[in-house]
Amino acid sequence: MDFDTFARRAHEAYQTIPEEFREGVDGLSIRPERVPHPTIPAVFTLGQCLTEGYPSDWSGPDTLRSVLVLFHGSFRALADDSPDFDWEGELWQTLTHELRHHLESLADEDALEGVDYAMEEAFHRAEGEDFDPFYYQSGQEIAPGLFQVEYDFFLEQSWTPEDFAAAEHIEFLWHGAKFWVPRPGVLGDVHYLWVNGLEVGPGTLQLVLVRKRGLKERLRGVKGDLQFDLWESGGVAESG
Repeated sequence: MDFDTFARRAHEAYQTIPEEFREGVDGLSIRPERVPHPTIPAVFTLGQCLTEGYPSDWSGPDTLRSVLVLFHGSFRALADDSPDFDWEGELWQTLTHELRHHLESLADEDALEGVDYAMEEAFHRAEGEDFDPFYYQSGQEIAPGLFQVEYDFFLEQSWTPEDFAAAEHIEFLWHGAKFWVPRPGVLGDVHYLWVNGLEVGPGTLQLVLVRKRGLKERLRGVKGDLQFDLWESGGVAESG
């Protein structure tokens, strides 16, 4: 998609957003630059929300103004690496992502910053680099113990080594139905168990088996000197 077509589609998409969600946004800027991520190679910044506040005792759309920016060059770089790149889908996702930054600034919230952190840590994990073993908790918690990071779901379970050793399989609920997968041979401190055989949309479902830790270990974790024994495995879900 060339620059002019991209700009036209972006502005058309922007105009479909209800006005109440665009309050305080001064406009949409389409720029030609390709903007590499500042720390992660092969990742590009697709958009930004540039927000500026004005002195006031009250924060609202009259004192907090934003401009949404989309970088056509970054979209172009991703499309060059992927013949199946979804221009329309990525454009809409990036546009609404940056708009949410504005809305959270109005509400003095930083939930999306946590989502951005989780996605960055997910990239480190995918590249085989060091990552925060609990990064998924910075995503959106859509139910107690169930977190979503972009399209992926993480269902957290706490286990004692004794209960884990005695279990024949790992049970969990998904959309109100009970499923189970074979118990992996090792618990570790954090064990990502990829669940296959379930419909979860374009993403994945991973059970995160977390070993329950004692008080001394939790205190060491607060100090930052606790090393985690990380594992990953997969299993096919069965109902029952």
